[in-house]
Order: sequence, then structure tokens, then C-alpha cells
Amino acid sequence: MRKYEFTGEAKKTGCFGDITVRRIRAAISFGTVRAGDLGGWIAKEENLAHDANAWVYGNAEVYGDAKVYGNAKVYGDAKVWENANVWGNANVWGNAEVYDNAEVYGDANVWGNAKVWGNVKVCGNADVYGNAEVYDNAEVYGDANVWGNAEVCGNAEVYGNAEVYGNADVYGNAEVYGNAEVCGNAEVCLNAEISQKNHLLVIGPAGSRNSFTTFFLDKNNEIIVRCGCFLGNINRFLEKVEETHGDSKYALVYRAAAEVARIHIDKN
Repeated sequence: MRKYEFTGEAKKTGCFGDITVRRIRAAISFGTVRAGDLGGWIAKEENLAHDANAWVYGNAEVYGDAKVYGNAKVYGDAKVWENANVWGNANVWGNAEVYDNAEVYGDANVWGNAKVWGNVKVCGNADVYGNAEVYDNAEVYGDANVWGNAEVCGNAEVYGNAEVYGNADVYGNAEVYGNAEVCGNAEVCLNAEISQKNHLLVIGPAGSRNSFTTFFLDKNNEIIVRCGCFLGNINRFLEKVEETHGDSKYALVYRAAAEVARIHIDKN
């Protein structure tokens, strides 16, 4: 059974204003939608399934080869396009954008000004919001939250009850899970494995660059350091400090930071 029809209203959208979307209206009652309710905007019927309770509301737009189905909802000023899929009980709203080959499903929520694209999967009870961006081949799932100005990308995974927020970056093959928090100006990458709060330490602004240095645990149970252009284990970091700064005050600061990291980060 067809659950919606086109109203005859149309407008242009897309990056270049070259895509036509048309407003929909409910033809029958389903879920919380009543027959006659105006919906949002889609480019073609393939964008919104006629079965189940999926719906596009308000000023939301779905176009390209994107699909919204199951009991999913897209509303506010949200946009879903290209080959993205939103399904299950997922919600996309606010000014959020889901595109490329991204999938948002389960009970996941993408909202605010968040952007999700690439081959990303956001699922389970995960939330991505604020100005956060999740892209490349990253996955956010479980009860994880990614928010603020955080970025999760590469092949990174954030799951469990983990939170990534502030200006934090998680990328490479990093895994953040359990009750871990990655926040502030943290940079977590390579083969990082962070499952609790004391697997990570950010110090700064300090040092010769007056910037932030991140110490984190990896899958080989090593402490890795991200400091400016440097990325490597803590022993190599100290060698580099010796080579570059000798016994200057900057060297003292970096050595002190490394010692604190060794005490703080739980390798057990």
C-alpha cells in the first residue's frame, strides 16, 4: 500500500542547486503520522519506503540514491543523500547531514550540525551530534557518544560506553571503547586501544610548540606519543627530545610529561 503521495510542490537543492525534490503528504495513517499530514522533501519514491513507519518530516530532504526505511525518521533541516541509508529506528535531525555510503541504523541518532559520510556505520544506541564528524570507514556503535567538534575517521571504532568529544580526533585503526573518554585536544591514532580513562593523557599547551601532547596506549601495550609532527612510542619520543632540545627547559617539560604519562597510563 502506498503511504504517501506528492503534493505538487517542488524546489531545488543540492550543492549546486541542480536537484529537484518534491514535498510529500501522508495518504494513510501510520505510526504517529496521520493521513493528510505534510511531510518533507524527497527526489523520488525510492528515497522513502512505503512499508513500515519511516517518514521524512518538515524541511528535511532525502535525494540521490539515499534510502530511508524501517521506522527511521529524518526531520528538522536534516539532509540525507548520495547512497546513504537510514533505517531501523534511527533518527537524523537538526542540521545533520548523512551522505556518501554512510549507514545510520538501529536506535542511533545523528543530530545538531553533525556530518556522517564515507563508508561509515553509526548504529546501536550511538549518538553523533554537535559539530562532530564521522567519516572514511569509521564505526560508532553500542552506547557510544561522539560530540562537540570531535572527528572520528580512518578505520577507527568507537563503541561500548565510550565518549569522544571536545576537539578530539580519533583515526587510523584506533579503538575506543568501554568507559573511555577521549576529549579536549586529544589525538588518538595508529593502533590505539583505549578502554578506560587512564589509557590516555593529554598535556598542554606546553613545550616548544606551546601545543598539546597526547600519550595513549596501543594494542601492543605500548605508550604512543603524538606531539606536533612526532608520532611514535615513548622511548623514541624521549630520544627525539634529547636530539632536538638537549637539556633546555623544553626538554625538561617533555621529560616530565613522559614520566607523568608512564605513571598515569595503566598498562595492566
